[in-house]
Amino acid sequence: MKKNNSSRRDFLKKSALATGAIATFSVGGLANSINSEENKNQSSNLNELQLKVGGNPVNRLRSLINGKVKIEGCSISYENGSIGDLNTNIFSGPQTYDITEIGLHPFMLAHANDGFRDYTLLPIFPVRIFRHKSVFIRNDRGIKKPEDLIGKKVGTPGYSSSSLTWLRGIFKDEYGVNPEDIHWVISNKDSSAEASGKTSKQEQVNPDGINITKGTEGLDESELLVSGEVDALFHAAEPQAYMEGNPLVERLFPDSKRTEQMYFKKTGIFPIMHAVAVRKSLLDENPWLAEAIFNAYSESKKQDYAFMRKIGWALDSLPWYAQALEETNKLMGKNYWPYGIESNRKALETLFRYSFEQGLSKKELTIEDLFHASSLEFLDSK
Repeated sequence: MKKNNSSRRDFLKKSALATGAIATFSVGGLANSINSEENKNQSSNLNELQLKVGGNPVNRLRSLINGKVKIEGCSISYENGSIGDLNTNIFSGPQTYDITEIGLHPFMLAHANDGFRDYTLLPIFPVRIFRHKSVFIRNDRGIKKPEDLIGKKVGTPGYSSSSLTWLRGIFKDEYGVNPEDIHWVISNKDSSAEASGKTSKQEQVNPDGINITKGTEGLDESELLVSGEVDALFHAAEPQAYMEGNPLVERLFPDSKRTEQMYFKKTGIFPIMHAVAVRKSLLDENPWLAEAIFNAYSESKKQDYAFMRKIGWALDSLPWYAQALEETNKLMGKNYWPYGIESNRKALETLFRYSFEQGLSKKELTIEDLFHASSLEFLDSK
């Protein structure tokens, strides 16, 4: 990686000169009476970019949020936010964040379909999830395998989210079940809305040529399944009925963990749900900043790995935490949550293909379309 150190030094130099000017114009030597430590802190703050960062407080960001890891040359204020609200904030809201976690597929649709260019992506992926676990069925409809969904009604609170786009693509590639083979029913409510926030319009895109209808007014996706209006659900979160132990509701894949592990062994893909977006004008003005952000997020993740190995097993509530970590390392490697383009090229290009094939994105996007040019060669801290 090549750093734009000269650009960063120029920024710090200009900031220092500005700080000196302030001290020079202090009346009556007042600056000399200020406590030296306070003066030092003031100078440091003036020398740094002040950035507002939004995202979920995942463990991978713990060291960045608590200040143990800094974005070089920057001071940040971190605000927790649900993904729906974060998406809406930058696509159609006040754009209050300089750096924000963002739904990857909604960002793709905003870029390809709406001409959105205010933010650009860095290859940092705070949330990624295997999705076989996200298919729920009524157990009285004769659904035993993916192919049994052909001709069935499948409910969902939103058609074009990252999770649903991944699932439909996986079902086509792995099981020969096409989106056109299913009658999709969009619920008017989402039983997980409190956790995920309000969905953006990019998660409500309904393509041509697909059988899509609206569910009964006032019922969420979980209630549609329990009432029998739909035979199954594709949903990122566990529906309320499943969490409550409704005897009619099961996962399609009973051993979803094993199914997902076999999927990874076959494809090498760990599906990406969220990325990190940065205000484009900010990177234009500070060419060194993209790498500084990437390095900080990567180092924070590295420190979380170390925490998990050292003491995480003792602090977490899961009884087989250590064994789960060992199993994951054996299957996926020690850096099983990679950042950077090269480690994620196949996953990214697969989602680009899925979106275009499913009639969601108006063009088949490329990595160069979405990710800041300076970030294409960034290497992850392992």
